[in-house]
Amino acid sequence: MKIQSEKFRVEPDKKFRLDDRPTIIKPYCKSKKQYRKTLEDHVEELSSLQQLHYASHRYALLIIFQGIDAAGKDGAIRHVMSGVNPEGCEVFSFKQPSAEELEHDFLWRTTCRLPERGRIGIFNRSYYEEVLVVRVHPEILKNEGLSEELRDEKAVWKERYRSIENFESHLHVNGTRVVKIFLHLSQEEQRKRFLERIDEPDKNWKFSITDIHERKYWKQYAAAFEECLNATSTEASPWFVVPADDKENARLIISRIVMDALKDLKMSYPKTTAKRKAELQAIRKLLMK
Repeated sequence: MKIQSEKFRVEPDKKFRLDDRPTIIKPYCKSKKQYRKTLEDHVEELSSLQQLHYASHRYALLIIFQGIDAAGKDGAIRHVMSGVNPEGCEVFSFKQPSAEELEHDFLWRTTCRLPERGRIGIFNRSYYEEVLVVRVHPEILKNEGLSEELRDEKAVWKERYRSIENFESHLHVNGTRVVKIFLHLSQEEQRKRFLERIDEPDKNWKFSITDIHERKYWKQYAAAFEECLNATSTEASPWFVVPADDKENARLIISRIVMDALKDLKMSYPKTTAKRKAELQAIRKLLMK
């Protein structure tokens, strides 16, 4: 079974249409048992790559998850990154901005959470909310403290796309690799998952009446995502559109995307110097006594 991550990439030089990408594809595994074994193998390989990434200490990896409510962001992060050493990986979720965050530019609150070299940073939602939910609900702009001139709807989204692209380009040339994953969910599958959250007691906490309210804006969100992905998928910091109706398939695809991103870093363990080897041999002799 070969999962090709490039198949899900949004090419920067081609016009992207969200309707052209499926929300579900043929399962990679024929059974639950095969899926669990495949994911286990992926997680094990990811763990080894993360250890190498941590030891080489040359790059940082930022993974951004975006998607409509119930697309499976939390579950994907939990399952795919289950074998990664917590010491080398941090997850941040970004909700409604705080009063302090609104006093800064829209990139400020996420910039403070960027991963260090040798580490993996995961953003569950991100600065992209500022060209997605804020675009669908432009009234939010009025509460962001911007002057009327800077809130001009004819220019604000284009300027924010440009800010994001420049920001990610800056990260890239300074050693942070950015991988962006959009979980592509169908409206019908979202309806089913919302019903599960209502019917299953242990999932009640996941459901909010605002989730139903946001469903009314499905077409507006789809348009915002499509324009955003077209504007911000670059060669250095690509978007990947992952079919999300099948959670198991989505997790296998995501794990492959992350593994390929780490492999592209061409990492190696630090070489031991002659002086360091001598020190270790001296310590070894002491331990053998």
